[in-house]
Amino acid sequence: MAIRIDGKALAVKVKEQVREEAAKLPRKPGLAVILVGDNPASQVYVRGKENDCVECGIVSFPYKLPAETTQAELLALIEELNANEAVDGILCQLPLPKPLDEDIVINAIAPDKDVDCFHPFNVGRMTIGDPVFLPCTPAGVMEMLKEYEIPIRGKRCVVLGRSNIVGKPMSMLLTQADGTVTTCHSRTEDLAAITREADILVSAIGKTRCVTADMVKDGAVVIDVAMNRDENGKLCGDVDFAAVEPKCSHITPVPGGVGPMTRALLMRNILTAAKNHQA
Repeated sequence: MAIRIDGKALAVKVKEQVREEAAKLPRKPGLAVILVGDNPASQVYVRGKENDCVECGIVSFPYKLPAETTQAELLALIEELNANEAVDGILCQLPLPKPLDEDIVINAIAPDKDVDCFHPFNVGRMTIGDPVFLPCTPAGVMEMLKEYEIPIRGKRCVVLGRSNIVGKPMSMLLTQADGTVTTCHSRTEDLAAITREADILVSAIGKTRCVTADMVKDGAVVIDVAMNRDENGKLCGDVDFAAVEPKCSHITPVPGGVGPMTRALLMRNILTAAKNHQA
């Protein structure tokens, strides 16, 4: 039976490290969280991040804006926060209501406060191996592999998904760790033949239980990034956990796997921003 990678326990450890280091700074780190509209899932995510800030000794500045907020109004707020020395990180919760343009909003956040690591400047720094910040979910996965002493160098790594938020940076970080990486997507032919070669399989597709046992080789490490709902409304991932778990050496559950680590690595990015601003 596979070892279940406990993201919740590791996240507690990471946040405790952040709290200890944040307490040593002359000023508490600050995070501005912008929520536009009343998307229920976004509200849950924002509350979670605000709670994490409390745990880590980070000051949270919440900005809850109506769905009717204009592009100009949102950009004016971001410009104000860019200039606010008490704010080390700016997080604008996505998705944004239409017709707001997410790309314009992401590009408006100052790179030194872009703790999500979405800005092209920070993506470019990450790509060349000289990051200021790391994207939270892929960085959380890398932290889990490190904690469980799972080797990457020379291993066949397959990433399912090519999003800018998870798939692409995940492939990049695995490559920089000397993994041999294949990125798969909706146009990939004979997907199962490729996934069966993976020593490390990372799925970030967002399709309920689409990774089945016949797609996973014996002894593989399976990392399930997705957060889906099944036909009964129960939270689940991309991986058919019950069927796949017996074949793996390590596997992440959903919930309790990658999700908590994403939030913990956000806290680490805020700490990094605060250290840079207070250096």
